[in-house]
Amino acid sequence: MAVGQELERVGGVPDPIWRRMLAQPERAPELIAAAAAERFGDPAERWVRIAGPGHSPASLAKTAYEKHVRLSRLEGFALGFGGIVTGAANLGGLAWVQARMVFYIAAAYGYDPRHPMRPAELLALWEVYDTPAEAREALDGLGKPMAQAMVENTLSKSGERGLSEKLMRYVGKRVIKRGAGRLVPLIGAPISAVQNGGSTKDLGRRAIAYYSGESSA
Repeated sequence: MAVGQELERVGGVPDPIWRRMLAQPERAPELIAAAAAERFGDPAERWVRIAGPGHSPASLAKTAYEKHVRLSRLEGFALGFGGIVTGAANLGGLAWVQARMVFYIAAAYGYDPRHPMRPAELLALWEVYDTPAEAREALDGLGKPMAQAMVENTLSKSGERGLSEKLMRYVGKRVIKRGAGRLVPLIGAPISAVQNGGSTKDLGRRAIAYYSGESSA
């Protein structure tokens, strides 16, 4: 397998998780982190096991970083054409790509991507919580299993707005500073691509520093 081949297949946020995020936008980062742990732990471990021979941890991590920055730009460009209509979907997709990147970078440096601290570390790297330990406590209190959709809740535009606001706070910090253009269809597409890539670069650098031992989250 080519080192980057598996990294091209991300997929989207699972529909049950997306519906729960819309129903509980205040818990969106935690929901994504927990769902990403279930979805990406095994693939990240398999990728390192198959693609790792002949590559250093730093080389594998760099590959994961570069591939996911590219994927986040593509995701931002595609959904950016919808402007405000696809704002929540854009940010949700960005969070999903970023979460996957962090799990693959952790695996590249020899960390078990299925360990329960991985989603907690993701939340700390997103700066949702000050420490992974604090984030782990929040994840332990999520309640319903991640695969259970909250079908009893009515999904509305207000839910999408709340979700966008929550995700902007942590996933797309650059969007807060320069975000007006991305809400305009057509104009928003290239802006979303650049901003998504920039936000993912920032997170990827923090993840590499954390898992390589150069800094702590």
